[in-house]
Amino acid sequence: MSRRPIVAGNWKMNGTVEATAELINALKAKTLSAVHCDLLIFPPNVFLAQAKTLAGPEMAVGAQDLSEHDSGAYTGEVSAQMLQSLGLKFVLVGHSERRQYHNESNELVAKKALQALQSGITPIVCVGESLEQREAGQVNAVISEQLDAIKSKLSLADLTKIVIAYEPVWAIGTGKTASPEQAQEVHKEIRAWLSEQSEEAANKVRILYGGSVNANNAKELLAQPDIDGGLVGGASLNADSFFDIANAIG
Repeated sequence: MSRRPIVAGNWKMNGTVEATAELINALKAKTLSAVHCDLLIFPPNVFLAQAKTLAGPEMAVGAQDLSEHDSGAYTGEVSAQMLQSLGLKFVLVGHSERRQYHNESNELVAKKALQALQSGITPIVCVGESLEQREAGQVNAVISEQLDAIKSKLSLADLTKIVIAYEPVWAIGTGKTASPEQAQEVHKEIRAWLSEQSEEAANKVRILYGGSVNANNAKELLAQPDIDGGLVGGASLNADSFFDIANAIG
């Protein structure tokens, strides 16, 4: 089965109303129809409505996070239904920065993934290991534990509807990148884990690489057989570099 690649830009906590308009308009000026991938952008929550209004049909807008709760007295939280009412189709869950700085557990990430799916939103479930865990030979064990938590909350049918993003924590915002071979090795293990759940999941679920993806390393990374696109951080804040990454997919 052919999986359509995704190139997703996570803007993190960056931007203003003016900068959001400038970046989206700069992207729209590119020949987006020529890229062989789904193009997604993830602005901060306060700019989601603006981004959704500005983005054309060739660019989808997603949220960087959501609440595990339906609604209620949860100040500062944003629910799946709120994102759905904006017409959003994607949301990041379990990004390493959420896990690290907000102490999000595997179980909480799984609850958020379920909330998204129940509102018809595709969760991009982020998994990955720290440098210490990699050096201790725990990569597969750490990622399996993160994925097992997701499996415990989702039906087998729902599991086929998620996207997985592998982001080695040691390569995020550091300028370090897993080599194409290192990245492919982990993506292959994730695909094998999916295969243990069902062949449909292994065939359908798109697995993205996230970890200092840029215009220089994208082509080689995205050419690997089990890498179905990229979750791009800093390079997505520049229209030229983000487009170059998307264009690297042949």
